[in-house]
Amino acid sequence: MSLSGSAEVALRQAEVEGLALQRSEGSSTGIKGVAFNGNNTGYKGVSFDSRAKSKPYRVQMRRGGKMVRLGSFATVEEAALCYARTPEAQAAAAAPPAPPPLTAEEALRQAEAEGLTLLKSESSSTNSTGFKGVAFNGVNKSKPYRVQVCRVGKKVYLGCFATAEEAALCYARTPEAQAAAAAPPAPPPLTAEEVLRQAEAEGLTLQRSERSKTGYKGVGFDSSQKSRPYTAYLSRGGKQVTLGYFATPEEAALCYARSPEAQAAAAAPPEPQPLTAEEALWHAEAEGLTLLRSESSTSGYKGVIFRSGKSKPYKAHVYRGGKEVHLGVFATAEEAALCYTRTPEAQAAAAAPPEPPPLTAEEALRHAEAEGLTLRRSEGGSTGYKYVGFVSSAKSKPYQAQVWRGGTLVHLGCFATAEEAALCYARTPEAQAAAEQLTATSSKKRKVKS
Repeated sequence: MSLSGSAEVALRQAEVEGLALQRSEGSSTGIKGVAFNGNNTGYKGVSFDSRAKSKPYRVQMRRGGKMVRLGSFATVEEAALCYARTPEAQAAAAAPPAPPPLTAEEALRQAEAEGLTLLKSESSSTNSTGFKGVAFNGVNKSKPYRVQVCRVGKKVYLGCFATAEEAALCYARTPEAQAAAAAPPAPPPLTAEEVLRQAEAEGLTLQRSERSKTGYKGVGFDSSQKSRPYTAYLSRGGKQVTLGYFATPEEAALCYARSPEAQAAAAAPPEPQPLTAEEALWHAEAEGLTLLRSESSTSGYKGVIFRSGKSKPYKAHVYRGGKEVHLGVFATAEEAALCYTRTPEAQAAAAAPPEPPPLTAEEALRHAEAEGLTLRRSEGGSTGYKYVGFVSSAKSKPYQAQVWRGGTLVHLGCFATAEEAALCYARTPEAQAAAEQLTATSSKKRKVKS
């Protein structure tokens, strides 16, 4: 039976089918599984879609781990009826009602009866509740405390509760929490002096770093952890791994120094001393290399990028196989340019014949006329020519020619004048095909007119 869309018809139909429209305090419409498309309505899951004027109520549910959309409706009741007809909703309606929420005192008594400990958390984040595994979600008014546990590297959602204590009880019942509670207590934090003595006894060196705010490599600062704000971390298998939280940066640095990665880095030969600008130029001359200049680069050299605020602000890179390859960071632009110049790509570019001198506007127009080409004008572009753009950062060659090829915008080159860039575009097969089509269309129009 197709519904008329009125609330009364939907309610009568639900009664005939023996269905109950399930209410939900967490839903924006007050009915479980139903959302209203309006972001500023003050209800959870409600967003406003001005395009859906006649059917603003949307029904969706989670099925097989995915969110499935069931349809859009004119009234809340009709949408709720659609949701109530699903096997998932009917199974939920037939299930025994959830037990009433526990108060904080009841949760504490239950934990004591089960011999469990509600694990405290020192985190000072905005959604901190004081309990481990429990976060505060202000959107869900009746059950704002959410429980999660990390299981096999993934966060698993366990439920929402009315009190932080009940949520903490749920977390305390998990195997992960019980294993953490049964583990021996962490040793007291070491002072900076104790750490230095321990590192010396183990033959380790705490690696300093100018780029780290803590002064040590592999050590970060997390203000949300009050008593142990220093975190030790490293990159392992392409992923960042957290090693632990510590009271002092020295203790975190000791933890990092004990890792195989840190020990391998400490055993590696030291990096060579950075070259001055004069030394880099001398090396280039000795190797028969030329540092390639670039007007468009902020460093003045091709393949070198300047990054302010770094101890080694010059980054050398090269494009290889269509991908950007990082070559290193350096103290001077000349040393970075020397690194770039040593690459096969730079040497091939240096060995290539020099580019012809740029054409003037008049020369480009004469070439186009000689080749039988038309430079296509454009009223909308800043340069006056189609597919020709202006790049102010490229001082000597600010005009850029482009063409759409296979659905991708392809860069053709940079030029001194807009006319030379337009000539480059006019020589492409795409531009010539477009010109032939335009000529054929104009000819056809003239025949029809005559």
